[in-house]
Amino acid sequence: MTSTDSAPHFTHPDRNLAMELVRATEAAAIRATPWIGRGDKNAADGAAVDAMRKFLGTVNFDGVIVIGEGEKDNAPMLFNGEHVGNGRGPAVDIAVDPIDGTSLTAAGRQNALSVIAVSDRGSMLDASSVFYMSKIVTGAEGRGVVDLSRPIGDNIRELAKAKGKPVGEIRVAVLDRPRHEELIEEIRAAGAGTRLLLDGDVAGGINAARYESRIDMCVGIGGSPEGITTACAIKALGGFMQGRLAPKDDAERAAGIAAGLDMDKIYDADDLVKGDNTFFVATGVTDGGLVEGVRRKGPIIRTESIVLRSKSGTARRVIADHLAEKWLEPDQL
Repeated sequence: MTSTDSAPHFTHPDRNLAMELVRATEAAAIRATPWIGRGDKNAADGAAVDAMRKFLGTVNFDGVIVIGEGEKDNAPMLFNGEHVGNGRGPAVDIAVDPIDGTSLTAAGRQNALSVIAVSDRGSMLDASSVFYMSKIVTGAEGRGVVDLSRPIGDNIRELAKAKGKPVGEIRVAVLDRPRHEELIEEIRAAGAGTRLLLDGDVAGGINAARYESRIDMCVGIGGSPEGITTACAIKALGGFMQGRLAPKDDAERAAGIAAGLDMDKIYDADDLVKGDNTFFVATGVTDGGLVEGVRRKGPIIRTESIVLRSKSGTARRVIADHLAEKWLEPDQL
């Protein structure tokens, strides 16, 4: 048996898919940058969607968008069920968010990302009928230690024990929303500190699973599409994640049940995305704790991306310099 035979992930040609995907997130991030701080989130999102869609059309795969712009955005492109790619190559499910953090982009705030996640066809949970999900994310230390059904104080204390650090050093990321007021109080009452997120809980979840991050846990109710996307990243990082759907009313609950979803089930990362062949790619639009945002450096536009793959268990950072003249109008140079 050769070394290649003993390491099957070396034989998969789709390992090059990550570099094709990063071109799409780079394009979306670059196209959105003229709208940073301009107060028009729809214009920023529209520019990013258009750029991402054009690049995805050239990728060597047969992709179906399971998580896209969706009905909430009246999306003409990158909508749920749309086929993308050139039709050749692997059949895959795709989750896209051309800008995770449109409000952040419009306001010129940190942590806006352009995101794509990919997994084998039929592996992503289609939770589109229920928009919100309660989530908990940690690094590998949380596996078998924390549980979404337990009080947050217990989870914090158990995670601190597993990580070998005082509770006072635990930092918990939470979306800064009125619905989380009681949760934030409970986190602080347990002795831990909070890191309140204005938007973008995908980055919050990923940072909770990264060993070098100062975030230990990410909790709270955020979008279910973002939950599926985050799961792709968590599987590549070897982290821990659980989610439970949180319908906003009886009608949405009934719609979820009709779609075959279990409203009471605690889904783990393998329920949200089956299998061990996931890709997660994100490019910074604005600066953040995960990646830096798009920067203009004279004739160059610089982007930073993170590329995660579960099959090989790798996390790569891609810093790319793009000739500005290829991206900007003459009056913008």
